[in-house]
Amino acid sequence: MSPFLPKPLNCFPQNLTQCLNFEPLSPPKQPEKACSFSTFPKLKRKTIRKGSQDLHLHAQDQMNRFKVVSFSCVWAASLVQEAYILQFMYVGEAPANWEKVLQGIRQMRSSADEHEPVAHEETADNTVLPKERRFAVLASSILSSQTKGHVSRGAAQCLHENGLLTAEAMNKADEETIKKLIYPVGFYTRKASYLKKVANICLMKYDGDIPSSIEELLLLPGVGPKIAHLVMIRGWNNVQGICVDTHVHRICNRLGWVLRSGSKEKTLTPEETRQRLQLWLPKEEWVPINPLLVGFGRSICTPLRPHCGECSVSSFCPSAYKEASSFSSKSRKITLNKKP
Repeated sequence: MSPFLPKPLNCFPQNLTQCLNFEPLSPPKQPEKACSFSTFPKLKRKTIRKGSQDLHLHAQDQMNRFKVVSFSCVWAASLVQEAYILQFMYVGEAPANWEKVLQGIRQMRSSADEHEPVAHEETADNTVLPKERRFAVLASSILSSQTKGHVSRGAAQCLHENGLLTAEAMNKADEETIKKLIYPVGFYTRKASYLKKVANICLMKYDGDIPSSIEELLLLPGVGPKIAHLVMIRGWNNVQGICVDTHVHRICNRLGWVLRSGSKEKTLTPEETRQRLQLWLPKEEWVPINPLLVGFGRSICTPLRPHCGECSVSSFCPSAYKEASSFSSKSRKITLNKKP
């Protein structure tokens, strides 16, 4: 058993080598004395050549066999590793008081609609084709990444006013024009390039429409898990998962909602947070939790020095006052160490 593999669970074979019916071959014995090939008689030279060829074929056959066994070992090891990871994750058990926390956050949010991640893709024009509306959803979602809501909404409105919120029009448009229209969204130069590439793919592969699955959406430039799930919800009305951005990721970790069972280890990425959150959060909460926590994260549970004194659910939060106090203590140390 490789020392790099985790300890296998009871449901897996203890001896992976035996399970695969693989018996290591002993290396061929070396000749006791070295000798020159030219000193052998001609008849023996022929025998030696044939034996050498047979040995080469045998070695090649064993190498192919080793490759198959190596692949089988890696495949079996991946199953062991996956099971090892899964045993640390929640199995549908929700954290205590999560409903009270959500209710308290809702009461603190006077206007959740103001903080919708993408509120600009809907249009009152009933003449817009469904595929054009869906492309507008996709383009607006790409613009919304790492950008404040009012900025991304303004950029999408500029594209709409110039008739560029369709795959065909955007594919024909100059990238510099797109760049100027979407400024000052975050990473506007990169996003202009993404929009051009996405428009071309949607036009060539989907006849101006957008992909209808998470897997296909994730293949598009500039589309990650959060945007893919957002587009599935708003474009196709199909809830496949939770939209987890930096706000949702941060708040869920502060509340202790996505920690590994029996430990204090936090999730490292928004995607990991999404997977663990979906294990226990009821599906009817998957859509509203994003705008709710985004607004809460911008106003109260901020990235630096959260306003725990203004939070009505701080009594349920294991991280309450800890980050603010540590920040203050650092500032106090710096101030005390300064020379007059």
